[in-house]
Amino acid sequence: MLKQWIVVVGAMLAVGCASADEASLKKAIEATFPSAKVQRISKTPFNGLYEVYVNGEIVYTDEKFSFMLAEGRLIDTKTRKDLTSERLEDLSRVDFKSLPLDQAIKVVKGDGSRKMVVFSDPDCPFCKRLEKQELIGIDNVTIYTFLFPLGQLHPDAANKSHAIWCAPDRVKAWQDWVLNGQLAKKAAGCEAPLGKIEELAAGLGIKSTPMLIFSDGRRLAGAYPAKDIERALADAAKGR
Repeated sequence: MLKQWIVVVGAMLAVGCASADEASLKKAIEATFPSAKVQRISKTPFNGLYEVYVNGEIVYTDEKFSFMLAEGRLIDTKTRKDLTSERLEDLSRVDFKSLPLDQAIKVVKGDGSRKMVVFSDPDCPFCKRLEKQELIGIDNVTIYTFLFPLGQLHPDAANKSHAIWCAPDRVKAWQDWVLNGQLAKKAAGCEAPLGKIEELAAGLGIKSTPMLIFSDGRRLAGAYPAKDIERALADAAKGR
């Protein structure tokens, strides 16, 4: 989160920026916060306010970087729309076609026509709830599950991920575990691509599970109800 690198907000953040040039603003931000990775800067229609997409979050500042508004929401008072959430959803969309789906467990239900990805930790209780209560009733979908153990929270999740990935039937091994708590024995001479998946997640800014990604690139973080997942699948199928 931005709290890790935001120390002071306000006058103490003042860094001279010669003009409204976005490159200069980017340089000023990264000079003040060396760990910050500025991905995009856009000028908003609100009185010289700039939107900065940095470290997977949106913050606001002016052209001189004389202040910074972090972890807040920009609301259009006329429409009552949460502009920050809308922009964050757009900026965080994933290029679905670029995902290495060969590194995921592929579960086909019905005709498999709709597609989605889930980043899941075998020991994550919310991941299990997602599978047992929400995804279980969704049909005509192909679900690609990336095994993404969060070692700090679940020390044995990596071992379980290896056992599931290396089972003769990965789909059965995954469903046996997540639905029934039955873990396959790890096959010798096999390793799951956990390092590659960890790099993929880091590149996408994914830090928690479950994380759902739909074919239009939209994300949903958490064990969302089946009705919301169905809606997201429908929207993705329409190309929204």
